Amino acid sequence: MVAGWRIAERQSVVNKVTWQKAGRVTEPGRYMFRYGWLTVTAADIAVWQKYPEAAFTLVSLPSPADAPDEFHLGAFEIPAHPSAPAADEH
Repeated sequence: MVAGWRIAERQSVVNKVTWQKAGRVTEPGRYMFRYGWLTVTAADIAVWQKYPEAAFTLVSLPSPADAPDEFHLGAFEIPAHPSAPAADEH
Protein backbone atom coordinates (compact mmCIF):
# COMPACT_ATOMS: atom_id res chain seq x y z
CA MET A 1 0.00 0.00 0.00
CA VAL A 2 1.30 3.47 -0.84
CA ALA A 3 2.20 5.59 2.21
CA GLY A 4 0.20 8.55 0.90
CA TRP A 5 -2.90 6.38 0.78
CA ARG A 6 -2.56 5.53 4.47
CA ILE A 7 -2.41 9.21 5.32
CA ALA A 8 -5.56 9.86 3.30
CA GLU A 9 -7.35 7.05 5.15
CA ARG A 10 -6.64 8.70 8.51
CA GLN A 11 -8.00 12.09 7.54
CA SER A 12 -11.48 12.84 8.76
CA VAL A 13 -14.32 13.26 6.31
CA VAL A 14 -15.42 16.85 5.79
CA ASN A 15 -19.16 17.17 6.20
CA LYS A 16 -21.02 19.77 4.16
CA VAL A 17 -24.31 21.32 5.27
CA THR A 18 -26.81 22.78 2.84
CA TRP A 19 -29.76 24.98 3.73
CA GLN A 20 -32.06 22.04 3.12
CA LYS A 21 -30.10 19.80 5.52
CA ALA A 22 -30.27 22.55 8.15
CA GLY A 23 -34.06 22.64 7.86
CA ARG A 24 -34.14 25.89 5.82
CA VAL A 25 -33.87 27.90 9.04
CA THR A 26 -34.79 31.57 8.70
CA GLU A 27 -33.60 32.93 12.04
CA PRO A 28 -30.18 32.87 13.71
CA GLY A 29 -30.04 30.48 16.64
CA ARG A 30 -29.10 27.11 18.02
CA TYR A 31 -30.88 24.17 16.42
CA MET A 32 -30.97 20.41 17.07
CA PHE A 33 -28.91 18.82 14.29
CA ARG A 34 -28.02 15.16 13.81
CA TYR A 35 -26.21 14.21 17.04
CA GLY A 36 -26.07 17.60 18.72
CA TRP A 37 -26.59 21.34 18.27
CA LEU A 38 -25.90 23.57 15.28
CA THR A 39 -25.46 27.32 15.77
CA VAL A 40 -26.52 29.34 12.72
CA THR A 41 -25.67 33.05 12.47
CA ALA A 42 -27.41 35.87 10.60
CA ALA A 43 -24.41 35.91 8.20
CA ASP A 44 -24.89 32.19 7.45
CA ILE A 45 -28.57 32.76 6.64
CA ALA A 46 -27.70 35.76 4.45
CA VAL A 47 -25.41 33.51 2.37
CA TRP A 48 -28.17 30.92 1.97
CA GLN A 49 -30.70 33.59 1.02
CA LYS A 50 -28.40 34.82 -1.74
CA TYR A 51 -27.04 31.38 -2.72
CA PRO A 52 -29.62 28.73 -1.69
CA GLU A 53 -27.41 25.86 -2.89
CA ALA A 54 -24.33 26.95 -0.93
CA ALA A 55 -22.79 24.21 1.21
CA PHE A 56 -21.02 25.11 4.45
CA THR A 57 -18.31 23.05 6.11
CA LEU A 58 -19.63 21.63 9.40
CA VAL A 59 -17.21 22.51 12.20
CA SER A 60 -17.28 20.58 15.48
CA LEU A 61 -16.70 22.63 18.63
CA PRO A 62 -15.14 21.26 21.80
CA SER A 63 -17.73 19.98 24.28
CA PRO A 64 -17.68 17.86 27.44
CA ALA A 65 -17.68 14.09 26.85
CA ASP A 66 -21.16 13.66 28.36
CA ALA A 67 -22.71 16.62 26.48
CA PRO A 68 -24.27 16.65 23.00
CA ASP A 69 -21.94 17.68 20.17
CA GLU A 70 -21.80 21.38 19.25
CA PHE A 71 -21.34 22.54 15.66
CA HIS A 72 -21.13 25.77 13.72
CA LEU A 73 -20.80 26.56 10.03
CA GLY A 74 -17.39 27.29 8.54
CA ALA A 75 -16.32 28.13 4.99
CA PHE A 76 -18.87 27.69 2.23
CA GLU A 77 -18.85 26.64 -1.41
CA ILE A 78 -21.23 27.79 -4.13
CA PRO A 79 -21.94 25.31 -6.93
CA ALA A 80 -20.65 26.37 -10.35
CA HIS A 81 -24.00 25.54 -11.96
CA PRO A 82 -26.92 26.09 -9.59
CA SER A 83 -29.97 24.01 -10.50
CA ALA A 84 -32.47 26.87 -10.21
CA PRO A 85 -32.40 30.61 -9.49
CA ALA A 86 -33.42 31.89 -6.07
CA ALA A 87 -37.09 32.82 -5.70
CA ASP A 88 -36.31 36.56 -5.73
CA GLU A 89 -34.27 36.36 -8.95
CA HIS A 90 -37.21 35.86 -11.37
